[in-house]
Amino acid sequence: MSGKLYVVGTPIGNLSDFSPRAIETLKTVDFIAAEDTRVTIKLLKCFDIHTPMLSYHKFNTIERGEEICQRVLDGEDCAIVTDAGMPCISDPGEALVAKCAECGIPVCVVPGPTALASAVAISGLPTGRFTFEGFLSVNKVGRLEHLNSLVNEQRTMIFYEAPHKLPNTLKDMYKVLGNRRISIVRELTKIHEEVIRTTLSEAAERYADGSVKGEVVLIIEGAKPEDKPIETLEEAVELASRSVENGMSVSAAAKEAAALTGYKKSEIYKELISRN
Repeated sequence: MSGKLYVVGTPIGNLSDFSPRAIETLKTVDFIAAEDTRVTIKLLKCFDIHTPMLSYHKFNTIERGEEICQRVLDGEDCAIVTDAGMPCISDPGEALVAKCAECGIPVCVVPGPTALASAVAISGLPTGRFTFEGFLSVNKVGRLEHLNSLVNEQRTMIFYEAPHKLPNTLKDMYKVLGNRRISIVRELTKIHEEVIRTTLSEAAERYADGSVKGEVVLIIEGAKPEDKPIETLEEAVELASRSVENGMSVSAAAKEAAALTGYKKSEIYKELISRN
């Protein structure tokens, strides 16, 4: 009979956040797949957990993933953990869960702390809709391509970033996204937890020297609806129509919309007249 894979969340800073269920799971499974066994052993010692570990990280996902799946298919239970937070979120554990799904192995989650949800909750920015963008590429071209794809994204955006990369990241974000509001959340649940609420222009200038330390989550304001570029004639006409509703003449509204969108005034004017 097949065993199970348990995806177990671990503290991102404060050890008091480690749930009783998570502790019990790590004590009772047959083995633990850890991103870095040197980090996880410290956690296990704190809670008197003696379960054997093996390493599972981005450099051995294929061969170690096959080994783990085979052991679970043979009846053993495995818990996967990352260095801190929820495994499988911007984490190689994603590949292991996918492999287990292919093999028909049951996967159970033991929820725990996660930096992205915690950071957006205290960011002060809209939380109704957001998109998690993970880590930006260390390659400048790749980083700019990623950011350019988000120029018109209206949801709040969440990024993970290493402190030593932050100066270049903030500079590129300001260059591509403009002067948006940003919350820099650092050292979540730790003694020096801090939320820096500012703008991209101020952040890029203030932290150009790399003075921000510790684990960082960036939460950035989405694009305003009016910032979305006009791409169709229908949208151009709608823009002109709103101007007419606000008291502008049809001719003037068509002229203004033409200047803003690149469509011909005559095209916009004709559509406006047909609506009346």
